[in-house]
Amino acid sequence: MLVLSRKAGEAILIGDDILIRVTEIKGRGSNAVVKLGIEAPPGTRILREEVEAEIAREMTLAKDSVLDVERLKREFFKEEKSEE
Repeated sequence: MLVLSRKAGEAILIGDDILIRVTEIKGRGSNAVVKLGIEAPPGTRILREEVEAEIAREMTLAKDSVLDVERLKREFFKEEKSEE
């Protein structure tokens, strides 16, 4: 991981088309809050880490639900056939 120090108004360029600029710093030390401005091409996916984790969790739950429905269908049709 590359760790850089930046002051308010300074920026970091990623590749040729992504710019991350420190727009504001409030507070000091571990209580500091840093606001970042991000310029990127349209269609570039930009998410906060906690949002990405929540999306991954929701997708896992949705996938598990689909698998459960499929399992229930198999069990239902299996019972139906055994009753015949």
